[in-house]
Amino acid sequence: MLELAKKHGLTALTLAGLTLAFALPAHAGKTLDAIKSRGQVVCGVNTGLAGFAAADSSGNWSGIDVDVCKAVAAATLGDATKVKYVPLNAQQRFTALQSGEIDVLSRNTTFSLTRDASLGLHQTAVTYYDGQGFMVPVKSKIKSAKQLKGQTVCVQSGTTTEKNLTDFSRANQLNIKPVVFEKLEAANSAYFSGRCIAYTTDASGLASIRNKEAKNPAEHVILPELISKEPLGPMVRRGDDEWFAIVKWVIYGLLEAEEYGVTQANVDQLKTSTTDPVVQRLLGTTEDTGKLLGLDKEWMVRAVKATGNYGEMFERNVGPKSALGLPRGVNSLWNKGGLMYAYPIR
Repeated sequence: MLELAKKHGLTALTLAGLTLAFALPAHAGKTLDAIKSRGQVVCGVNTGLAGFAAADSSGNWSGIDVDVCKAVAAATLGDATKVKYVPLNAQQRFTALQSGEIDVLSRNTTFSLTRDASLGLHQTAVTYYDGQGFMVPVKSKIKSAKQLKGQTVCVQSGTTTEKNLTDFSRANQLNIKPVVFEKLEAANSAYFSGRCIAYTTDASGLASIRNKEAKNPAEHVILPELISKEPLGPMVRRGDDEWFAIVKWVIYGLLEAEEYGVTQANVDQLKTSTTDPVVQRLLGTTEDTGKLLGLDKEWMVRAVKATGNYGEMFERNVGPKSALGLPRGVNSLWNKGGLMYAYPIR
């Protein structure tokens, strides 16, 4: 760089000016402009998957995927309630995002090369590391997925789950007979009525379905094998890098908040008391990282106040003390043996 500068007669001062030019405040981007104009983030979610996205009898939505929408709304609009939730089945979800019906798809969606490279969409950041599993009735006495030879397995169409099931059956010469349904509700009903001997989807989804739909959850067991990698997270449309950056960095900010002990309860107090440089940057007290995203300096303060940090979101929605009772496992932070690793907020 220095040799190039000398060749063109540029001074070190000029170079410094050019470098600083790259750190100018970002333009908000067309998606954020539209969101501010309508006063809402339109978020595509599952039609009903406890722990991830489900509405109660009053129409109030909850779950990890819902919390991502709330955090993004808080960061961008200053209000976590300014979200319109659009329930989508597996086949509708990508079209809804591609067409502009929704701003972000936060619907337990697996990241894969095909989806990233061929749908006109961007994968943002992983919010839950999962894997595909199988659920069977305890009375079936099946202990392993490899005992499903020639058996019927309920599966939802338009998912990576369907393809993984076919691959697993072929690789292990099991001749599994898929019973395919377009809607989650139909697949649930078929399994619990005994039409299939097993049900396959993401292991977290199986736990949710068992907890919500089974007359007696104890009568159904999730088999120990996982037959795939299913990194789940939100997706946005290609063509708006500013919006892509906002959604991605809100997620990383919630992870960074957990790593540095910033919680829903203490975030306001830490704004004035912390001397930790990382926390100061995160909360906008020493550096304004928000301007690089087209936001203000307290974007992450509002996100954490809305949902808590990532660990709080996990525990509340799917953790050991929740109705789903899932272990933190690989979704622990990187410094606690897990895969959750935030890019630095700086």
